[in-house]
Amino acid sequence: MAFRKTQCNIDVNATVRGGAAAVLTAALILGGAQQAQAQDADNFYKGKTVTMVVGASVGGGVDLFARLVARHLGKFIPGSPTIVVQNMPGAGSLVAAKHLYTLAPKDGTQMASVLPGAFFDPLFNPQPGDSKDKYDPTKFNFIGNGNAESLVCLARDDAPIKKNADMYEKEFIVGTPGGGSLVHVYTTVLKNLLGAKLKIVTGYPGTKEIVLAVQNGEVQGVCGFSYSSAKLNFPGAAEGKGGFRIVAQVGSVGYPELDKLGIPLTIDSAKDKATRDALEIFYSQGMYVRAFMMPPGVPKDRVEIVRKAFIQAIKSDALQEEAVKMMTDADPNTGADMQAMVEKVYAASPDVIETIKKAMAQ
Repeated sequence: MAFRKTQCNIDVNATVRGGAAAVLTAALILGGAQQAQAQDADNFYKGKTVTMVVGASVGGGVDLFARLVARHLGKFIPGSPTIVVQNMPGAGSLVAAKHLYTLAPKDGTQMASVLPGAFFDPLFNPQPGDSKDKYDPTKFNFIGNGNAESLVCLARDDAPIKKNADMYEKEFIVGTPGGGSLVHVYTTVLKNLLGAKLKIVTGYPGTKEIVLAVQNGEVQGVCGFSYSSAKLNFPGAAEGKGGFRIVAQVGSVGYPELDKLGIPLTIDSAKDKATRDALEIFYSQGMYVRAFMMPPGVPKDRVEIVRKAFIQAIKSDALQEEAVKMMTDADPNTGADMQAMVEKVYAASPDVIETIKKAMAQ
């Protein structure tokens, strides 16, 4: 049988040209889609209102700083949305954080400012029924931290406490809001893990009321209190002026302004490496007491827009000038920094976590 040879002439150059054209077309389509997506994100906030939930009572340090940010943030978001503040205190900001996680819209129109205990309560103080399926703080979209804070112990001049070492030798009556509040948790750890002789008076609604209690002599002082709030409410206390004094920095990293004044770190009172290691992890959250975040599920392009706007707002001349008038600092950390910090704490060894949990016990 004879087979007939079939001729098949292929224009190789034409094929290559056609393939290249197809790739170029696909790239243009993809690029166009990405550009359209970016434009949609830029236009999303035009005419919108963004609710900023604050996990603290009105008039406290967290509330005042959140309102400061709210007054400036909208100017740096494309579309200049209106930012409104809604206070939602309770359980050391956990009420606000869980609202944001579960009930808040996931479109970028709601964010929150909370205390760091709201991130770590499920790790250090889990409640019956808690699970990562219901509340997983690592899934928040962290926007940034308004100020890398230092927490302090502050005492009245008529208190028996004149310096850090005195807290381990003499009774010191301090006030806290109780529950999972940052002030209460830090005070409890200071007492249980480092052996400070603290008599803790609880039940104050928030830091504003504790400030009044200290000023009126109902209690002798407060620990785990943000330095920016201390400067606002007790001017001159860092230098021992005005009837009050800062006796210690409650953290593992010193604040430059306080370091220059020779105010010691409580972590240096740790008696062994295990205690110090636990405090290193526990205290890492203390830097982020001006935390801002959005719920899980917000489109990433909108998150990035607000992250960028947040840093721009904090660093703006207008906000910095207002911060000076409020006698507070505004030195931001990025959302990525916050994400790394939360993940680091959640990755700590079980032994360290157990030590912290025991120290936080009431």
